[in-house]
Amino acid sequence: MNLMENIKLALRVIRTNVLRTLLTVSIIMLGITALIGILTATEGIRNKMVSSFSEMGSNTFTIRSEGNIRRHGGPNRHRKAENPSITLQQTQQFKENFHYPAVISSSVVANTSAIIVYQSKKTNPNVKVFGVDDNYLKVSGYSVGEGRNFSKTEIENGSDVILLGKDVVTKVFEPYDSVVGKLVSVGSKKYKVVGILASKGASNIATDNQAMIPLLNVRYSFPTEDASYALNIMVSDATELDMAIDEATGILRGIRHLRLTDENDFDIGKSERLADQILSQLVYVKIATIVIGILTLIGAGIGLMNIMLVSVNERTREIGISKALGATKQAIRIQFLTEAIVICQIGGMLGIVLGILIGNLVGVFLKAGFIFPYQWVFGGIVFTFIVGLTAGYYPANRAADLDPVEALRYE
Repeated sequence: MNLMENIKLALRVIRTNVLRTLLTVSIIMLGITALIGILTATEGIRNKMVSSFSEMGSNTFTIRSEGNIRRHGGPNRHRKAENPSITLQQTQQFKENFHYPAVISSSVVANTSAIIVYQSKKTNPNVKVFGVDDNYLKVSGYSVGEGRNFSKTEIENGSDVILLGKDVVTKVFEPYDSVVGKLVSVGSKKYKVVGILASKGASNIATDNQAMIPLLNVRYSFPTEDASYALNIMVSDATELDMAIDEATGILRGIRHLRLTDENDFDIGKSERLADQILSQLVYVKIATIVIGILTLIGAGIGLMNIMLVSVNERTREIGISKALGATKQAIRIQFLTEAIVICQIGGMLGIVLGILIGNLVGVFLKAGFIFPYQWVFGGIVFTFIVGLTAGYYPANRAADLDPVEALRYE
């Protein structure tokens, strides 16, 4: 009996035991659906995050005063203190002294809970307002979707102009409104809208619920003594990023009058480092998914083995007749193994299709494109084959070892 005949016989037997087969197929399908679905969704999330970080640029780094340093508090004593703020004057000095081929931008958080008002409509008190210069959009991966960026004159004069994020526009303007050129209020001050930022979506590194004003305008509109400015640097060649960071570190240490023995009192962050940290967390999701999927399939394999043993008992007389007609032990064994493998493959295929569809729903939501995890699809097919082979081996051997005389007497 060749392979195709064994498969046809297996399908015929499956049709005669629909309920039991459906139960086993469903368990296998559930395991594969969970495995492929979550892995496909995870790949979609990863692609979206990689795309977001690519927009920021792998050739950029940011200098902030975040974190803390150890300061001497007397003999053999140390204490931790917050890094001193990076002032506007220090950012200007840095721009004058940093001669590495790069685009430099400075920015500051003006307000993290601002309310933006247009006529009778206003936002919730959760809009972030940033003070930026003319290079900020380019270095930070933003773009203007409608209108224009700040002009050089507006930046130098600290003019009352503003760029709005998509979420802010949605909350305070009607869909048919022409936003550019309108006046909005931030606190007690009015700003002219010169542009709308292209949507960045919501993530750990970007939001559309924000607004930007010229850097110098922050000094007049949001005066504070402890404002800390950030420097964003984009080098022309990503391979020279570390060299640029070393030079920037030396220049800023000199500006902040740090001794050779002093630790850095500022933090330098690369966008790729943040990406690696976040993407590394997805590894744990993948591991957990694989473990859950394997455990589910092992459970399905045990269930399949029990069903195959019941099938052997029910078909004892049939096996006896086959042997009496000349069927060998090998033929009987292959027949039952084929049946177990076919059941697993049916469940596996259904699970793969459902898993890809469910996983890509996440991709559609994130606009990450269609994901087809070739390696996991191949892995799912191979693993279900192994499960079918393993679960069917003992029942197949038991059927092959039946004595034909005793089998023919079985009622």
